[in-house]
Amino acid sequence: MKWINLILILPILSLVSCSSKEQKSRIKFLEAEIEYLQNSNSSLLDRLADMAVVTKSDAESIKESLVSINEQQAYIADLTDEIQEKDSINFALVNNLKRSLNNIDDEDIQVEVKGSAVHVSLSEELLFQTASSKINREAYAVLEKVSKIINDHSDIDILVQGHTDDLPISNRHYQDNWDLSVRRATSVVRVLTEKYEVYPERLTAAGRGEYLPRNENDTSLGRKQNRRTEIIITPKLSKFFELLESPELLL
Repeated sequence: MKWINLILILPILSLVSCSSKEQKSRIKFLEAEIEYLQNSNSSLLDRLADMAVVTKSDAESIKESLVSINEQQAYIADLTDEIQEKDSINFALVNNLKRSLNNIDDEDIQVEVKGSAVHVSLSEELLFQTASSKINREAYAVLEKVSKIINDHSDIDILVQGHTDDLPISNRHYQDNWDLSVRRATSVVRVLTEKYEVYPERLTAAGRGEYLPRNENDTSLGRKQNRRTEIIITPKLSKFFELLESPELLL
């Protein structure tokens, strides 16, 4: 049974980070593997039927193999349901966010799906003054709209991530770009929790400094695009990982 489980489990582990198209392709692959195993067992049974004697050990082995295949089929069905649910949540989030923020300049805010999460990217010009982590008063209306979407979905977690360009900064307020990016993320988190009542336990504040640029830093436009704060919204996948950790499938 171990070789059957290994064949079926290894491709499943990569499903969580794949696109919907890739997920469907991998699921088809797993289903093909099951069909192959079923055909192999059927062939084996046909061959055994022609034999005069089938040992008790052979019969038990075949029975266990067939039971394992049925368990794997149910397992894949559960995973498929989880993936479809995640995709549905992301689709709803993107539509709601775009509809709520449709009056904001496209250069200042972008909403897109990346991997298994929805990214809301807010420009520095929208949120902050240059080299500052104090949020502009005009940005509160945007964060209020985002908070309403977040509060309407209890089954998501939120990572607020600050980003800068690579021009050095060092003043009495911030030690470097990394420090600035963390402080900006923390400022956004404080507004979401203290002003718009997003539960703190759902939020994480992080800073990436200049180390995850969206564009090259060798032009003013590229540096402008890199100075941003991203609100990364991820559906909770606890049930998905519980399925992956199922002890029956790790035998």
